[in-house]
Amino acid sequence: MRSFIVIAMFATTLSHAAWNGYTEDRTLELDTAGVSRLDIEAGAGKLVITGAEDIDTIIVTATINVPDQDEDDALEIIEKRLALSLEKDEDEARLKAYFENSGWSWGDSPSVDLDVRVPAGLPLEVDDSSGSLEISDVNADVEVDDGSGSINISGVANVVIDDGSGSITVTDASGDVEIEDGSGSITVEKVGGGVRIDDGSGGIDVSDVELDLVIVDDGSGGLDASNVRGDVINDS
Repeated sequence: MRSFIVIAMFATTLSHAAWNGYTEDRTLELDTAGVSRLDIEAGAGKLVITGAEDIDTIIVTATINVPDQDEDDALEIIEKRLALSLEKDEDEARLKAYFENSGWSWGDSPSVDLDVRVPAGLPLEVDDSSGSLEISDVNADVEVDDGSGSINISGVANVVIDDGSGSITVTDASGDVEIEDGSGSITVEKVGGGVRIDDGSGGIDVSDVELDLVIVDDGSGGLDASNVRGDVINDS
């Protein structure tokens, strides 16, 4: 098995005026010829993934934030603790972007904000630690394992979400939607397949679903379902 690490562009931007810390931007690119899926492992930070019809590469802009450190100390932390790579492993692309946890105990933790552009139709598997997550116009299957932070997904096919906490919004899914959620509100709209929800706490609002809506558990919080053309099955 061969693995290719591609960091085609490596741009650095330093910012010291707006806050007490260090910021650096890096750009990674990978051709998607022969790639059937993108796996993302992300740590703390905002993650935005957008599908585009007119590209055949994965383009990642990573904004690295190290609060409360001067440039020299921040660069040392980045060198020792940052995992940032975009690789092709057989027929999968793998993006890693996180700081290794080595007992950080002062100030705010370092983070990596990601802006990811992918060819429309490329399936995604996302493992996100914390921070907001936005996925749009991918037009493919999406699987999300999320720790905390809001999730907004639109313009996809089948969706599977396993979430710890934070609000979830899914709209314009052409396939099925399956959500297992610890806490936080859930909004699901315009689904071409069926919807299955297992929720710990928080309100659930579901509308415009072509097939069945199945509520395995709605925990605490109200349920509002409208324009469901299949059956509404509440097993909670």
